[in-house]
Amino acid sequence: MKRYKLAVEKRKILGKQIKKLRREGILPGNIFGKNIKSTSVQIPLKEFSAVYKETGETGLVDLELDGKIIPVLIQNLQSDYKNNILHANFYQVNLKEKVKAAIPLEIIREPIAVTEKLGLLINILSEIEVEALPEDLPENIEVNVEHLAAVDEQITVADLKAPAGVEILTDATQVVAKIDELISKEAQELAAEEAAAAEAAKAEAGAVEGAEGAPAEGEVPAEGEAPKEGGEKPSEEKPATEAPKK
Repeated sequence: MKRYKLAVEKRKILGKQIKKLRREGILPGNIFGKNIKSTSVQIPLKEFSAVYKETGETGLVDLELDGKIIPVLIQNLQSDYKNNILHANFYQVNLKEKVKAAIPLEIIREPIAVTEKLGLLINILSEIEVEALPEDLPENIEVNVEHLAAVDEQITVADLKAPAGVEILTDATQVVAKIDELISKEAQELAAEEAAAAEAAKAEAGAVEGAEGAPAEGEVPAEGEAPKEGGEKPSEEKPATEAPKK
């Protein structure tokens, strides 16, 4: 594993005054670990960001402080809502003692099911917990999903291959990735169009049925049928009376 270096200085500014440091592009931090006293430090944010981009929280970093080299892992970054880094913690490690760390999983290749448009790859787990000596910690663990060829086929933690000297602590039954049913965007749009057409046809049928049951304007209801409300009442003809005979 590649080792990275960062030079830090002891930090005398504490509490709310560290806002001034941040405005000047300086990142506050702390060095801590087993059986050591926590030390407040500071480092130019630009230099820290460049190294952290390469190491993440699993890469070993050599901190130089007062002429001494301290092997550390970067942990528990504090950020604001804009993802601006506000504070960093440096965990001092013993190179001869194993440590626990969260290692990212990197999906490689394309599943046969996706290539042949039989299903969709769902990535469920993005990292796992491992234990190893600091110098044996991998940057990531690759997950080859190429052989997944049918819906419901999956890869679990038990299927992962860890590098030599690395023990996986995450539950072996957890699913890392699986093939789910394929629901394409086109299929979703077609289903929505069919549903809308069905609703429109239903509404149109209801309107026609209502029109057929109502008399046309000015139409006289059939014999024995009550006139429609508001309609004109049909006239009733009286039988003609005969003139009296003389």
